[in-house]
Amino acid sequence: MQKNCFLIFLLIIVTSCASTRKHNEQRSSCLPPEKLRADIDFAYSRLKELHPQLYWYISKENLDHKFDSVKKTIHEPLTPLEFYFKLQPVISDIREAHLSLRIPMKRLSRKDTKALENKKAMFSRFGYYVQGERLYITENKDSIQGIKPGTEILSINSVPASVYVKKYGQLINSDGFNTTFQPYFLKDWLFYFYVAENGYENGAKLETLYNGDKKTYFLTRETKNTADLEKDKAQKKRTPEKKINDYVAFSDSYNRHFKFLDADSSVAYIKVKSFSRAYSVKFYSETFSRIKKAKSEYLIIDIRNNYGGSLEEIHNLYSYLSPEPYVLVKPSLVTSKTAPLKTNYFRKSSLLEYIIKGITYPVFFFAQTFSTYEKDGKFYYRMKADKEAKPDKNVFTGKVFVLMNGGSFSASSIFTAKLKNDKRAVLVGEETGGANDGTVAGFYSYQQLPNSKIDLPIGLVLVQPNITFTNTKKGVLPDVAIKETLNDIIRKSDPQLDWVMDEIQREKTAKTK
Repeated sequence: MQKNCFLIFLLIIVTSCASTRKHNEQRSSCLPPEKLRADIDFAYSRLKELHPQLYWYISKENLDHKFDSVKKTIHEPLTPLEFYFKLQPVISDIREAHLSLRIPMKRLSRKDTKALENKKAMFSRFGYYVQGERLYITENKDSIQGIKPGTEILSINSVPASVYVKKYGQLINSDGFNTTFQPYFLKDWLFYFYVAENGYENGAKLETLYNGDKKTYFLTRETKNTADLEKDKAQKKRTPEKKINDYVAFSDSYNRHFKFLDADSSVAYIKVKSFSRAYSVKFYSETFSRIKKAKSEYLIIDIRNNYGGSLEEIHNLYSYLSPEPYVLVKPSLVTSKTAPLKTNYFRKSSLLEYIIKGITYPVFFFAQTFSTYEKDGKFYYRMKADKEAKPDKNVFTGKVFVLMNGGSFSASSIFTAKLKNDKRAVLVGEETGGANDGTVAGFYSYQQLPNSKIDLPIGLVLVQPNITFTNTKKGVLPDVAIKETLNDIIRKSDPQLDWVMDEIQREKTAKTK
C-alpha cells in the first residue's frame, strides 16, 4: 500500500514538472495567423453559445465587426502573449467585467517558486493610485528608500508609466458604461499585467517626481531576513479571531471588521473587503447580536474596494437589514438546460483529484441538472437567493449608511442596488463599478482557445437584483456623492466616513432639541 502511494505521489510530481515545461515552451512559441484567427472564431462561438446576455451593452452588429476587424489585423505569427494583447481589448468592449481572457503567465518551476518564497515582493510593497494615464505611489509599506506617498512614477525601466497605464487599461472594463471601476481595478492589477509581460525581475529602475523634484530609484527583490520569515510563519497560524474575521495573510489584514465608533455604542461599523463567505455566517450572527444588545441606532457598512464574491453571503447579510420578508435576486437566466453542466468539472485536476471527482461526478450531474428549469421558453437556474427569505431575529431596524466607490463591484453592486431600491440605506461615495441592474457571473465554463491555449472563463448565470430596473446601463448611484482624492489617501483622511459621522451628529443634536 505504501509503495503504491509513493508511486502515485511520484507520478504527480513528474506530471506537474512536465506540464510546466510544456506550458512555458508553448507560451514562447509563435503561432501562424490562420491558427490565431481560428482561436478568435472559437472564442466568439463559445460566447454566443454560453453567455446569457452577450449583447447587453454592445449590439450584435458592432461585436461582429470588432471580431472580424481583429482577425484582419493578424498577418504575422504571434506568441500567445502577443495574441492576448490583440484579442483582450475586443473582449473588454463587451463591457462585462467578469468576462476576460486569462493572460498567459509563465509558470514557475518548483525551484523558482522556492527561490521566490525567500524573497520580498518588489512592486506590491507599494500602494498605488491611477489618475488618467498617470500613476502615483500612495503607500510605502516598508519605507523603501524613503519614497514618499504622493510620488508620481514617471517611468519603469525607461518606459513611460503612461504607456503601461494606457496599454493595460484597455484590457479591463466595468459592467456597462460607468467609468469608476477602471482606476480602482487597474491600480491593483497593473503590476500583475506587468509581471505577466516582463517576468519576475530582480530589479527595476523607477524615475519619479515629487514636489517638482525628479529622482531615480533602483528597486531590488530583497531577501527576507529571519524576522520576515518568522512573521510569515506567524501569519499562517489560524487563530479563532483570524477565522471569524477571515484573515488574509498576503495583505496581513482582516477581510471583515466590526467595531463601535463612539463611546455609547450608538454607531456600529462593519467593513467587508470581500464577500468571501468563509466564516461569514458566524461573523454576522455574533456581530448583529452585539449590535442589538448595544441598542445601536446607526449602522455603517463599508464595502469600498469590495470586488464582490459570494451571493450567499450578501443574502445572509440582507436578512439582518430587512425588517420585512424579501427576495434578493430575480430568477437567474442561463442559455440552455445543459449550460450548468459545462463548468469543466475536471479542470486542472491532479491524478488524485481526478479520481475523487470521478467518484462524485454523478452527484454533481444530478444536482446541476435538477437546478435548471424552463419557463416561457427560457431556462433558469434555481438559487436560494431568488426565494422569499425572512428577517433574522437580530435584524437591525435603525438607520443604515453604506460607503461605496468604483471598487464596489459584482456582489457589492447587487447588494447596494437592492438596498437603494428598498430605500433601506443612504448610499455615500461614488457610483459603483458594477452595474445597477445585474451582472453575468454565478459560475463559469472555462473554455481554452485550442491553439494559443489561452483560458476564457465565461459566466453562465445572469444574476439581477430583485428591483425595478433603471435601464441606465451604469452603476449604482450614491445618494450623497463624495469622491476620495489622491490627497485624501495620502493624508489618510476619509471624507466619505466623515460626512456620515457629521450627519449622524446632526441628527442626534436635532433629537435633543
